Amino acid sequence: MCKALAVPSQGHRSDAARLSVALDATPLLGRPTGVGAFVAGLFGGLARRDDVDVSAFAVSWRRRHGIDALVPPGVDVRQRPMPARPLHAAWRRTSWPPVDWFVGHHDVVHGTNFVVPPARAARVVSVHDLTPLRYPHLCDRSTLVFPDLVRRAVAAGAFVHTLSDFVAAEVVEAFGAPPERVRTVHLGVPPLADPPTGGGAPSGAAGRGPHPDACVALPAGTDRYVIAVGTVEPRKDYPSLVTAFARVAAEDPGLALVIVGASGWGAGEVDDALARSPAAARVVRVGYAADSALAALLAGAAVLAYPSLYEGFGFPPLQAMAAGIPVVTTRAGAIPEVVGDAAVLVPPGDADALADALATVLAGGPTVDAMVARGRERCRRFSWEACAAGMVDLYRDAAR
Repeated sequence: MCKALAVPSQGHRSDAARLSVALDATPLLGRPTGVGAFVAGLFGGLARRDDVDVSAFAVSWRRRHGIDALVPPGVDVRQRPMPARPLHAAWRRTSWPPVDWFVGHHDVVHGTNFVVPPARAARVVSVHDLTPLRYPHLCDRSTLVFPDLVRRAVAAGAFVHTLSDFVAAEVVEAFGAPPERVRTVHLGVPPLADPPTGGGAPSGAAGRGPHPDACVALPAGTDRYVIAVGTVEPRKDYPSLVTAFARVAAEDPGLALVIVGASGWGAGEVDDALARSPAAARVVRVGYAADSALAALLAGAAVLAYPSLYEGFGFPPLQAMAAGIPVVTTRAGAIPEVVGDAAVLVPPGDADALADALATVLAGGPTVDAMVARGRERCRRFSWEACAAGMVDLYRDAAR
């Protein structure tokens, strides 16, 4: 059992063979997100290794004890209470107080979500993308501070972990970070529960139907659906998908669109797009779906549409590939690096190209079947064991 421990007065430094790392587990609190999936997967991968001691901390006063049940066995929760607002305000302007006061001494402190607290230990910060810098109009106010925080960390000598080579190049260009201190370590694929057998066609987009455990009622007269997964926010460009779907739906009366994702800021743009769409009656908004529900929804889908304007990595295409679902997505950010030749790629923001690609994939055939097979093979390259190994190499370089 993991339980909260007092910070040891003698610290928590490793011997020469074992590295001690403190990871920010704050993204595990609350409703799971893509960053939370990354943190959970990394904790799991690190906990299975015998060359690193991992402890977790949360920059939260009220919810700090919640991480005890969210980290795997072998991960200690070591911290004194950390009031989030005053600490974040102080860390935006100064390098005081060091996080070592709250979590004890470690070889490395890893800030998992754009922010790494000041520390006497070596520091690593994960930069998931540079949306706040490249596309500030797609961001809310809370994320617009991230570039300054990353810039501060880089200037102070922190190593930067990126999820893709695309973002690594952006970090070097945008912040003048030394390339040797910026490291790409790809993530694994967040596991989804296997839905019970019996729903959906075994292969091929044309024959799929709703999985019996999908918990979604399709509009009357429809029997298969395009699925989109991700928070409903401007960066995901669901308005273009709604427009593209209307074109495809006009030729395919049995087709529906299912959008899976919590409403984020700017969700009103999707509502406006639906109000203008002649196919609005065949669009279903599911909201947030937990892993088991998402697995069933994916299992019954004919194709995943992922129309993002910008991504630093992107979990849904890999999860769809693992489930044997064909993927249509955009050439935005790191997506081509992640999906390779196992998806159909279209220009971001091009609703007509998206519609054409969806129609082609929905028609099925040997080309689509071959793409699905490539997708199953490709997603096997992204494992949490490989992610943990890459991160340990990065931690050791930072600790030197």
